[in-house]
Amino acid sequence: MKKIVLAMLLVAAVSAVAQTASAPAQPVPQQSPAPAPAAPQKKEIKDPAEYNAYVGAVQQTDAAAKVSGLEAFVTQYPNSVMKEDALELLMGAYQQLLSQAKTPDQQALDQTKTLETAKRVLQANPNNLRALALLAYTKRIMAKTPQDLIEAGQYGEKGLQALQTAQKPDGMSDADFQKFKMQTGVVFNGAVGMSAYQSKDSAKAQQYLRAAVDADPTDVNNIYPLALSYLTAGPPEKAVDGLFFIARAANLIADPKGKADVTKFGKSKYVKYHNGEDGWSDLMAKAATATLPTGITITKYVPPTPAEQCSDRLKTETPADAGQLAELTKKKVEGMSFAEWELCLSEGTPADADKVWGVLKGKPLQMAAHIISIEPPSKITEHGKSVDAPTKLKLAGSSDDIDAKRADIDLTMSAAIPAKQMPKEDTDFQFEGTPVSYVAKPFVMTMNEGALLVKAAPKPAKPPVHKKPAPH
Repeated sequence: MKKIVLAMLLVAAVSAVAQTASAPAQPVPQQSPAPAPAAPQKKEIKDPAEYNAYVGAVQQTDAAAKVSGLEAFVTQYPNSVMKEDALELLMGAYQQLLSQAKTPDQQALDQTKTLETAKRVLQANPNNLRALALLAYTKRIMAKTPQDLIEAGQYGEKGLQALQTAQKPDGMSDADFQKFKMQTGVVFNGAVGMSAYQSKDSAKAQQYLRAAVDADPTDVNNIYPLALSYLTAGPPEKAVDGLFFIARAANLIADPKGKADVTKFGKSKYVKYHNGEDGWSDLMAKAATATLPTGITITKYVPPTPAEQCSDRLKTETPADAGQLAELTKKKVEGMSFAEWELCLSEGTPADADKVWGVLKGKPLQMAAHIISIEPPSKITEHGKSVDAPTKLKLAGSSDDIDAKRADIDLTMSAAIPAKQMPKEDTDFQFEGTPVSYVAKPFVMTMNEGALLVKAAPKPAKPPVHKKPAPH
């Protein structure tokens, strides 16, 4: 319930600049000449009783008495020229009661009355900025459902439209009017931005939240969602702005746990972008005082291409001669995994692919792979006799292809696998095979001369030796 009071007080602060109503002009005789049409008219109450009722309600210093007096006034004079002003003041009086409420039930009642009165103000004038600001802000800050944020955005858009034609109230200075428009503009832009963020309209969310932050770079309620939108939805060129604003939000959050959580999240995003945490502390320090990301630069980490990764794996110490280079390269290739061979043969430069294939081709390799499929046993004729054909298997040698259940090795055994030793599909398989060719994309290595690698059978125990008994 404290959140309710906070929301109302924040909105009250936004409109406090313009909340003091000026008294209407004194009643004038009916025969008084009307002002010239071209000149703006000041609101006048011509009925003395109505005038006294209005001034009497406005001058009340006690919030409850002011509520009572203003409610009575708008009930007795529903068509008064001061109706909108009276309802605005009534809205403020209910806000004051809300700030003074001692129990949750009373706070809920005063909150309801405040929002109902704001809607009554809009019935009198749909473009009333104070009522629109209160409803936009409260619907946003107290949102319990997506519909609440949708309505907050609708009030915010209406408020931004109303700002374009807003007239300075009587008795308000130009400076105060500009301040009032800036404050309500922040509320309206923030409400529209949060509504769009909730609806996953990233471009709109960023447009309106950034407008709110540019106008008030101290409001973490707008800075934090703006940072999230930049960091989770892009575009990529806004990543630095997102990192700055998440650091800015972490600096502005007062709650220790909230500050720690946002700092941890921001640092993780920074490390992912920069590939290291160096510079994060400097960014946090800058965001503590700088209000906008002007002049902030963060180097983006660009991962090496697959071809560059292959070249890195093949790098060797500077050799003394060509023979030594060949030997070093051979050792590098032999120390690679099957996935690294696949990387170089499918994505490496032609020169690097040739280096790898030059080592592998025709060399018997012992390795393990995962069986994708086994060709059914068949018969062939050799020397006029029908014999079992060599077994053929499709295997996956890299973890990515195992996960995708895609064969990247075609292995032909040197002979048929005996039924007792026949492996099963979707199991691991240890074998020896000789690479003879490959296709780069999609990658498949063809190997022949396949042979099973099985553990040697344990030697049978020696039979006990029965010695003849010694003669007596």
